[in-house]
Amino acid sequence: MKIEIWSDVMCPFCYIGKNNFEQALAKLPFKDEVEIEWKSFQLDPTLDPKETKNTIEYFKEKKGFPEAQAQQMIGQVAQMGKGAGIDFNFEKALITNTFSAHKLLHLAKKYNKANEMEEALFIAHFIDGKNVGDIETLVSLAESLGIDKEEAQQAVTSEEFDYEINQDILEARNNGVSGVPFFILNGKYAVSGAQPVELFENALQQTYTETVTPLKNLSDKGASCDTDGCEI
Repeated sequence: MKIEIWSDVMCPFCYIGKNNFEQALAKLPFKDEVEIEWKSFQLDPTLDPKETKNTIEYFKEKKGFPEAQAQQMIGQVAQMGKGAGIDFNFEKALITNTFSAHKLLHLAKKYNKANEMEEALFIAHFIDGKNVGDIETLVSLAESLGIDKEEAQQAVTSEEFDYEINQDILEARNNGVSGVPFFILNGKYAVSGAQPVELFENALQQTYTETVTPLKNLSDKGASCDTDGCEI
């Protein structure tokens, strides 16, 4: 069973959704039969990759929120994070263009380390306050997962994975995805947003059951042919 997940590094709900999804999957007996593919999505491609903003600045400029409202929203998200086992550090988080970070994610796919890379990027951005648009930072994250330094440098400074990233974004648009996280379960069902563990668990169970259940014949046996011949 395949699960495709569209996400952006600077989306706190993507981090919460990832944790809740993983908690749900860990409870299920078929967890080892699930293939997860992380897909790229950019919430704000207009951001300058050479600049960073703090979270309050970004909400004030992008959303037009007064500082008190921005603080309130951040506090609510932080509370949601605690429920998912995440201690967000919004005071240190640096908002920037995430396209280069997505390049690193696609490089990690080559080594079946996309999930680990997604987690490392979330921690770097939301917990450690690192600049996930900075080349040295990204190369260091790749090295921490055992990926060659020179290969990582090449990946994040070239156009090697630009096509894959843009294809992910186009696929999201074609699927009507306008926000993340967005989960597609075995090409059949969709789950949007940072849903509770229980909802992910039920959705996964339903999808798996429908995937592995043998076909139910809705008709009585009729005239047919098989390898032994035909009968009425």
